[in-house]
Amino acid sequence: MPIYEFVCMSCEAHFEELVRGEMEVACPDCGATKVAKQLSTFAMVGTGGQTEAFGGGGGCCGGSCGCGH
Repeated sequence: MPIYEFVCMSCEAHFEELVRGEMEVACPDCGATKVAKQLSTFAMVGTGGQTEAFGGGGGCCGGSCGCGH
């Protein structure tokens, strides 16, 4: 089961959820089912101990989901 990051379109809460198949995801804060899956990046440790994000950002707070952050 993959873990996905979501943002609630009602209360703007950000959360992670284990998702199996086509199951419906609900916000743990307000219970709303109108949620948007976010694009995620993962972190990796480079040489010398620097932590870098692989990819180039993403996620809802770039303005793509309308959360206003």
